[in-house]
Amino acid sequence: MDMSTKQKITIIGTGYVGLVSAAVFADWGHDVMCLDINHEKIEKIKNGIMPIYEEGLDELVKKVYSNGSFKPTTNYEEAISHGNIIFICVGTPSNQSGAADLKYVFSAAESIARLMKENEYKIIVTKSTVPVGTNQRVEDKIKEVIAGRKVIFDVVSNPEFLREGTSIYDANHPDRVVLGSKSSTALNVMSSVYEHLNCPIVKTDLASAELIKYAANSFLATKIAFINEISQICERTKANVQYVAEGMGLDNRIGPKFLNAGIGYGGSCFPKDVEALYRTSNENMYDFRLLRGVMDANARQKYHFIEKITNKFGENLSGLTIGVLGAAFKNGTDDVRKSPAIEVIRVLKGLGAKLKLFDPAALENARRELGQDYLEFCTNSEDVFYNADAVVILTEWKEFTLFDYSKLKDKMSRQVIFDGRNLLKIEDMSKLGIEYYSIGR
Repeated sequence: MDMSTKQKITIIGTGYVGLVSAAVFADWGHDVMCLDINHEKIEKIKNGIMPIYEEGLDELVKKVYSNGSFKPTTNYEEAISHGNIIFICVGTPSNQSGAADLKYVFSAAESIARLMKENEYKIIVTKSTVPVGTNQRVEDKIKEVIAGRKVIFDVVSNPEFLREGTSIYDANHPDRVVLGSKSSTALNVMSSVYEHLNCPIVKTDLASAELIKYAANSFLATKIAFINEISQICERTKANVQYVAEGMGLDNRIGPKFLNAGIGYGGSCFPKDVEALYRTSNENMYDFRLLRGVMDANARQKYHFIEKITNKFGENLSGLTIGVLGAAFKNGTDDVRKSPAIEVIRVLKGLGAKLKLFDPAALENARRELGQDYLEFCTNSEDVFYNADAVVILTEWKEFTLFDYSKLKDKMSRQVIFDGRNLLKIEDMSKLGIEYYSIGR
């Protein structure tokens, strides 16, 4: 792509945000260095082996690495020297109290500060999702470390809005780019990175940029929680939540996205961001009661689904074999962090069931998360159905809709399916003689 302003960019972190951002920036024509302190991970990236599952990422990284626009490294000094724009893309997991753990962000900021040279202008960009006030703290920490040296820098908040599974597309086709800073110079330089994109660039202050990300994700989580609550009313009134969602979504003030009833939202963003925003409201002496309800509804939704299974088989599932389709928190990713599927699997294990699990991408991550007890990991999806008393669908992989259930049902001991994602059609299951349970239908 022909860039009007080629920038030297350093990315700190090679997770979902960092690695994708680095590859996309390099593909846009920028000179990108991607830093991670894990030597094994960097060597694998150089050899085209990605540390994460993301469609199209391996091909894109190979392309930009081979043409020299993308350079992975473990050398902090080299990386900080390289970039006039330095992105912090490290993890911000929830700690035991539910607050975002910012130690990796501040560690990166301090390392940048120690290695910046005098009289060189650097823009330090926080792309990780961080609570309101974090970028100001980043600026303060850098000032503490440089203490008297003539280091010139600005801080920018540039929250990411990438969806796992479609992150490369999202990076190239964003709804908007959000930039927050005290410095008009920094905002103008950062705008040049994104100026070729056909989308609005929102320029604002640091706090507003930080809050935009949390507000957006919390609103989407609220939509999911709302339709799941509607699904409970549908089950009690014999309505169909998919028809209700369709009718709602045709209202252009609402829209159809995030109105799919299921076992609840999960992943590395929504649960963490909703909780972090709720904590921010508490810290600022405001009780955000709506978010409390969202978190409660999301937690309960998984147990509503589990109740369908225990209502059928009883509270003690010992002696039963249950096949499980899906472990990732959503389709298109191998990410099992805060996955509602993993939580359901844990409860079913606790109730005594013998489980057989298949996921097209997340099997190894699920193995690390769940261990081996009472759990068979199947590399072939058909194996899930052999001698199963029931099969449960926990992730919305499209390929699960393409199975030949007319043949698979005959491999089961009992022909019962619990569909936690409403992937299958009620009438199709009925014609096959399968005892079928779904959400809100």
